[in-house]
Amino acid sequence: MKLLDEERKYAETTEIEPVERPMELEDVQPDAQPLTTLNARDFQSLFQAAYEWLAHNYEQVNRMNVFPVPDGDTGTNMLLTIKSAWMNISARSHETVSAVAAAAAEGAHHGSRGNSGVILGQILHGFSQALREKATLNVQDMAEALRAATEAAYAAVPAPVEGTILTVSREISMAAEAAAQRTRDLRELLAHIVEAADEAVRRTPELLPVLKQAGVVDSGGKGLFFVFEGMHRALTGQPVKMGDAPEASAAVEARFEQRERKGHRPLPPRRWGFDVQFLIEQPNKPVAEIARDIAAMGECPLVEGDEHLVKVHVHVFDPGVPLSYGVATGFITDVVVENMDDMAAAMQSEIAQAPPSSDEAPLDEETIGVVAVAPGSGFAEIFRQLGAQGVVAGGQSMNPSVAEIVEAVNQLPMRRVIVLPNNSNILMAAQQAAKAAAKGERRRQITVLPTRTAPQGVAALTAYAPSITDIDELTAQMNAQVEAVHTGEITQAVRSATVDGIEVKQGDVIGLHDGRLVSRGASVTEVALDLLHKMNASDAALITIYYGDFVAEAAAQDFAEIVRREYPEQDIELAYGGQPHYHYILSIE
Repeated sequence: MKLLDEERKYAETTEIEPVERPMELEDVQPDAQPLTTLNARDFQSLFQAAYEWLAHNYEQVNRMNVFPVPDGDTGTNMLLTIKSAWMNISARSHETVSAVAAAAAEGAHHGSRGNSGVILGQILHGFSQALREKATLNVQDMAEALRAATEAAYAAVPAPVEGTILTVSREISMAAEAAAQRTRDLRELLAHIVEAADEAVRRTPELLPVLKQAGVVDSGGKGLFFVFEGMHRALTGQPVKMGDAPEASAAVEARFEQRERKGHRPLPPRRWGFDVQFLIEQPNKPVAEIARDIAAMGECPLVEGDEHLVKVHVHVFDPGVPLSYGVATGFITDVVVENMDDMAAAMQSEIAQAPPSSDEAPLDEETIGVVAVAPGSGFAEIFRQLGAQGVVAGGQSMNPSVAEIVEAVNQLPMRRVIVLPNNSNILMAAQQAAKAAAKGERRRQITVLPTRTAPQGVAALTAYAPSITDIDELTAQMNAQVEAVHTGEITQAVRSATVDGIEVKQGDVIGLHDGRLVSRGASVTEVALDLLHKMNASDAALITIYYGDFVAEAAAQDFAEIVRREYPEQDIELAYGGQPHYHYILSIE
């Protein structure tokens, strides 16, 4: 059933006011003729412009996170998705608009990351379906394709929420249908689309109270705005690379290409460790004492400064040691941590090829395999020890793509595989991976267990039994364990905001209970203990503490001892999670 039928009257009754264009555009094209048709080459250039313009603005989208936590990644996910679409387009020649759209949809599907990326991929899928058999594109084609794009996006979300990228997509399609009845000029059509997208983004806080409370607009909607604004800029002769954007884009490209390889390569030997640098403002120790302490930690120590500011440099195998020391000694800034083994491997071109596919071997029809997404190396090792045959690196700020999840499944010798996304923002990508695997040559059968946190993934695997061959029995058994777990997360606010009735200042330590902000304070220990109290930890049998990649083991052990004293009747376990951004992830069950 069409989702927008009730709104079609919008196109029939709404008068379209002329859109005011920038003065420089009028100067450049004073006598521009209406642009009524795009061929395949023209259409392809729109996707390139969309990618380049989003690459220029994706960090702005990242900062529009509802929660003031340091893992806003909507912009990154959408950029990686549109990049995958563009790379697939540019990899071959296209004779028709239909072929360009199909290539964009295919690339976005395989490269989509996070909920926002998956929805963007579905938008491009619906768009391409409406353009099948189209050799060229006019305003009516564009309007119909945008309507189909919106319907595909809504259909992909089990419980659509207004005030999100879905709303912006719908408003875009409605504006396009209205404009298509009054103009044949594609430039004019895109001008109205961009105007409608901008207005829809501005209204998202009125439709979704959590956005208004946090003082932000919807990040996914803003990302979609940049996609169409880039297309409009290309058609009207405006640059999509501004200022230092070409250099910034090159750096982004290199970083993304490097990230694509990670998690799918043999790791280099640990020979050099980490290069750690930071500044200590207003240190509470003399420079000479700091120099002696740093020298005892590793190689190539360099400490210089005065009582106001000290520069620290050292090579160590555990960067948490000097960083924790710096935090205890003053206010640290300008932190730089570089993996020298990774740098050496890159310099020597030792990036290994992906492991060979197991497609030639007959599939195990009886055993049910498990692939788990791990937010850190510690969690990855825990998942393997509990029986997961495949592990995909991912989590906040590093969501795996649909293709990466499918590839992990394809590396297993089992036909039936359970996927544990372990993050609410990876759930949709996992579901898309299940559909893609089912259509593959070997007809893999993926069941997605909707785990939303790493502790839920751990709980699910404690109930995993390879001897159980009934998929319904096994998933029910694993899901029962998931439902018994509550998750707490400790991190630091990256901006000031009011969320869930709690006012947070930038730099505050904050605690989240099952994704809801419930605590704030000045110290990690203070907030963690308050969070455990609000999670009713005293009623639990087991409290597990997973410490992050930047937390020293000694500090984690000290914290675990404090928790043991506070909760003497509960079993307290400490494990290395290796997750970024979050000091501790807490699990109670």
